[in-house]
Amino acid sequence: MTQPAEASNGFTPQEQRIIQRHRTPEQVQEFLRRLPYNWELHGDTLRSFRQVVRHKTAHCLEAALVAAVILEQHGYPPLVVSFESKDGVDHVIFVFRHGGRWGAVARSRDAGLHGRKPVFRGIRDLVWSYFDPYVDFTGRITGYQLADLRALGKYDWRLSLTNIWKVEKYLLEIPHRKLRSSDRRYLRLLARFRAYRRRDPRGPVVEIYRNRQRWM
Repeated sequence: MTQPAEASNGFTPQEQRIIQRHRTPEQVQEFLRRLPYNWELHGDTLRSFRQVVRHKTAHCLEAALVAAVILEQHGYPPLVVSFESKDGVDHVIFVFRHGGRWGAVARSRDAGLHGRKPVFRGIRDLVWSYFDPYVDFTGRITGYQLADLRALGKYDWRLSLTNIWKVEKYLLEIPHRKLRSSDRRYLRLLARFRAYRRRDPRGPVVEIYRNRQRWM
């Protein structure tokens, strides 16, 4: 199989078209929402932008990296926020600033964990907007950290043809800030989630969450 020709900036023509068509966080969010979720049915993956374009599927970390690559080409720094959860099922989002406020681009199995409009004063406020929809049978955000992917130096997390496990290792090892929350609040959210799932075992959990107008 021959490799596709690359443009002078390192991107293939197909990749360049995607980058040029998606110039804003809102447009990138729509692009990611259209991609089928990567359930990793044939083994764990951590694909670069190049590999996501080829496979046409992405999980949360892959989606955050895709957003970072595309929006970096439009002047946004490649910043992500890593979440820690008490059940070990963590989440990663791409974050950006607009008008002095923070927003996010993200992909998840749960619509409540997708992007956010740039309306948050700080990273902690942005993270709090994910707390309620993060609660399922086992999930609860316990920590978070902002990370600049440029800290990886010359490591090719953008266009690598192999799994980029160093990114995951980096995000797991950086110190995370604790997000302290009351047990009373958590138990109330857990009870609400369980009640919803008794009514609708498979449907998307959306309408039980507040502040959906801040979602992107």
